[in-house]
Amino acid sequence: MRREDLTELHFITSIANVPSILQHGILSHRRAASLAHETIAMPEIQDRRRRKTVPGGRPLHEYANLYVNGRNKMMYKVKMSRGDTGLAILRVDVMVLNLPGVVLATENASSDYVRFARSPEGLGLIDKATVLASSWTHANDQVAEWRHGSAICAEVLVPDRVQPDHIQGAYVSCSQARSALEAVAPGIEIHVNARLFFR
Repeated sequence: MRREDLTELHFITSIANVPSILQHGILSHRRAASLAHETIAMPEIQDRRRRKTVPGGRPLHEYANLYVNGRNKMMYKVKMSRGDTGLAILRVDVMVLNLPGVVLATENASSDYVRFARSPEGLGLIDKATVLASSWTHANDQVAEWRHGSAICAEVLVPDRVQPDHIQGAYVSCSQARSALEAVAPGIEIHVNARLFFR
């Protein structure tokens, strides 16, 4: 993947969290723990992330994590467990790739097979076709499906937090979700994009 292949990065969250995010930024797991928020995190994945440290860097829970592609396996699992009308994908400026200490993860950062690299040079380790694919399923090849499902969750890891001024807008799944987000964050630019939410 090249830098010019990216127009934005994504952060999946509950609509209820957006006002706080616009005030405090997108926080690392550790920093978010001190603020009231509605988590969409899966406990089993957070257990793995809690035990992981970025080589030459910091514990994984000290990074705010963004996705190269918000239409990924995590979004699908969250949507299937709680629906999508309460979810938003925040659009984040790709300029965060140039911030000090930013790290790229070639797949889900909790994976046993992930590779970490300094940003933005590490983009070359991420396969564009794999990460931006419309699906990670592989008929009759379960191993390929597992690998693709992890790779489509490639991450951009930002130390501590992503400042609010890097947030460019939000995607929601439908008009109902748009109304819900407008009610709590009237100033944010909102686009309905059903595809990102597997509709």
